[in-house]
Parts: sequence; C-alpha cells; structure tokens
Amino acid sequence: MDTLLFDLDGTLLDTNPLIIASFRHTLGYYFPNETYRDEDIFPFIGPTLEKSFKALNEPEWKEMQAFYRSFNIAMHDQLVAEYPGVIEGLYRLHAKGYKMGVVTSKGRPVVEQGLRLFNIDHLFDVVITADDVVHEKPHAEPVELALRALGSTADRAVMVGDNDTDIFSGKNAGTKTVAVGWALKGRAFLEALEPDVIIDSMEHFEAWLDEVTVHA
Repeated sequence: MDTLLFDLDGTLLDTNPLIIASFRHTLGYYFPNETYRDEDIFPFIGPTLEKSFKALNEPEWKEMQAFYRSFNIAMHDQLVAEYPGVIEGLYRLHAKGYKMGVVTSKGRPVVEQGLRLFNIDHLFDVVITADDVVHEKPHAEPVELALRALGSTADRAVMVGDNDTDIFSGKNAGTKTVAVGWALKGRAFLEALEPDVIIDSMEHFEAWLDEVTVHA
C-alpha cells in the first residue's frame, strides 16, 4: 500500500461550519419563508453544489451556486478549522514516502485556498477537483484520475473520506476505503457504508496501514 487519496471537506479540514453557514445564507436568501436547521442541510454535504441546488428543483440553481460561492470564499478563512492531529498525521505520512492526493467535489480555487491556509498544499502530488472530471464522486472517475496521475494502481491505494460519495468512489475504483470517525454524520452512518476500516485518529490510520502492508 503506497498511495493515499483523501477527501478534503470533513476529512482533512473541518469545513462543516463554513458549509452549513454558506447553505443557510443561500437558502435563506432564496427561500426566506423557510427555516433550515443544521440537520436539514446535512444531505447537501458531500454532493457537488450543482447536484444539491438542482435537487431543490430550482431553475435558478446556477445563480444560487454563484451566491453560495461568493459567501463561502469570503468567510472561508474565518470558519475553516483543523481537526486535532490530522495535519500532523499528514506530515508523518508524507515523511514516510506515501504518494498522496486530494480527491474532492469542490471547485479548484477554494480547494487550493484551504490547502494553502493550513500549509499542506505541498504534501500532495495531485489534487483532483470537480473542475477536472465529467463524473464526480461516487463515480470512480475522480479516484481513477488521481491514480493515473500518481502512476499508481487501485490495489496499492486507499480512499479516505467522511461521506458515502468518498467511500463508494473508492469502492467503484477498486481501492481500499477508510472512513474517518470524526465525520459529521456519525458512526452509524459510516458503518452502513461498509468501509474497510473506520479510523478514530491519524495514529489509528497509520497503525492500520502498517498492518495492511505486513499482511499484503
């Protein structure tokens, strides 16, 4: 096992407060008579903005997408936070020589903003965003594109994420799959996805990688 692919939002960076605030800001503007609780917004976390806004049967989905992104970018650095131990773990994995990539359903500009904000952009050899693919996660295409860019194969790779789109994209591409135990949607949600493992920390992930490598 020599290739590690990571989702970004909710996996490496705690962008959930930003995403929830951005959706609430957008939905509040376009549907002022509705009240949106956090749990009403959770289903929108994971899919692309296009898919989320189209699901509302809203003809103004492109305008809503632009409205969302304007707020999201403006508030990004104030609302995005670290998960305890995750960034330190990324540095350790990089030092061990793993090929590392990001596979996300976000657009490239805000992805790069987040990676630079926490000084982790140089840790990744490839970053695949929604702008790079025809079929977003859970389709295999984003993972397969990352593997080709890294010169790797599915049998040597792991897809790590916090959502069904991440786990199924990895499964569809033939990689092992890892769900992060700090996912917003909770452990029962993750267990139903049947990943190869649910990790509770980066140390747990490293130990699992060592075990998988020994038994490979």
